[in-house]
Amino acid sequence: MDTLINLLNASILAGTPLLLGTLGEILTEKSGNLNLGVEGMMFMGAIAGLASSFYYEAAAGAAVSGAVSALLAVLGAFLCGAFGALIYSFLTVTLRANQNVTGLTLTIFGAGFANFFGEHMALRAGGYVAVSEVTKAAFGNLNLSSLSSIPYLGKLLFSYNFVVYFAVVLALILAWFLNKTRTGLNLRAVGESPATADAAGINVARYKYLATCIGGGVCGLGGMYICMVTCKGVWVHNAVSGQGWIAVALVIFAAWCASRALLGSLLFGGLTVLRMYVPLGIPMQIYDMLPFVATVLVLIITSIRQSSERLQPKSCGINYFREER
Repeated sequence: MDTLINLLNASILAGTPLLLGTLGEILTEKSGNLNLGVEGMMFMGAIAGLASSFYYEAAAGAAVSGAVSALLAVLGAFLCGAFGALIYSFLTVTLRANQNVTGLTLTIFGAGFANFFGEHMALRAGGYVAVSEVTKAAFGNLNLSSLSSIPYLGKLLFSYNFVVYFAVVLALILAWFLNKTRTGLNLRAVGESPATADAAGINVARYKYLATCIGGGVCGLGGMYICMVTCKGVWVHNAVSGQGWIAVALVIFAAWCASRALLGSLLFGGLTVLRMYVPLGIPMQIYDMLPFVATVLVLIITSIRQSSERLQPKSCGINYFREER
């Protein structure tokens, strides 16, 4: 039982960046934009979050506040991820560039951007970049007193950092927003048929820009989580390491539903930490392959078992030409 609880606990921690990346891409694709640059935006969020905390600590000196440092990391990561999505939006919505090529380019750009500035900061800092123990503590598990000490349930439900709870709440809010609010329904209309939405008086370009940029910011938070929690506040070259691509596959696994993304991120998070809790006597490389093998299987199964309720938005990946409606 203890092994199972520990595995579930680790799966939730490992699945949080996947959940954030998936939520950001779901919001983006609901507007009709297929942004394959999730990996790049997560990279940009990772370096921006770390840099925000690192330079704040350098300026504050001994008066460092963990709460302020964590807040700056969150804001920096969100804004940098949103900036990457803004570049994508300008190229695809305004200039009508090919969405697939633009997304792949954003991935390459984001990875290069993060690794370049990460190495530059490391050289300036004398070898490596790391935040202080104060900031690390701010991203540590919350102290929920007696709740955390409940047998089994305490560790399973009340032993995480604030980003985990934020991601879960965000998934529920996004599910409610897309299905229960007028703005969310307008956004879905834009993704399904922008010409019809335009004829109904909905500003298609505005919805696409806002959804894509906010979605990119959420992806950036996933990258910040990897850097500040998974990597313990230390810059690691190629830290995201393919998790953005898994998030893209999880969008399909979740059938573009934010609440289903919770289950998908838990399952795929479990696959990434499985080797530490279920030793099968196989090479470590096989364990490392499992999330990507599962990704391929998800794509195959969903392509075979398609249903009208679980298809991506009809205009996803197709640029809207207003003059042709």
